[in-house]
Amino acid sequence: MLVHDTVTTGRSQAEVDRIRQSLQSRYDELTAEYEQAVQQSQVLRLVEIGDTAGDDQADSGTKTAERDTAQSLLRTILDRRAQFEHALSRLEEGTYGFCEGCSAPIPVERLEIFPAATACVSCKQTRERRAA
Repeated sequence: MLVHDTVTTGRSQAEVDRIRQSLQSRYDELTAEYEQAVQQSQVLRLVEIGDTAGDDQADSGTKTAERDTAQSLLRTILDRRAQFEHALSRLEEGTYGFCEGCSAPIPVERLEIFPAATACVSCKQTRERRAA
């Protein structure tokens, strides 16, 4: 399916370009956010390495919790960035906006709230019920 095929996707080239710009902008924001989080994590590690004298269990626990939080943040940003990268590739393939499960169109309102959505509401609910 081609991106330029408005009969299949129902989108004009202007709409595709607007969507691409929006997805790319968010991807770039997440990349910058990730780079900033990596720098903060490195600073935290340097402070942690240089400031261990006199630490008790509570200090060690706090440092471990801070390190775990920083790593969790990095993983979350990378996951979100990967979602937008996937959305951009789906846009290029001409499948953006269609459910990966049932191929039905994903409602525009859902895509406005969550631009990287890959499933319609029904398929998403089914996945969540199975995961629970």
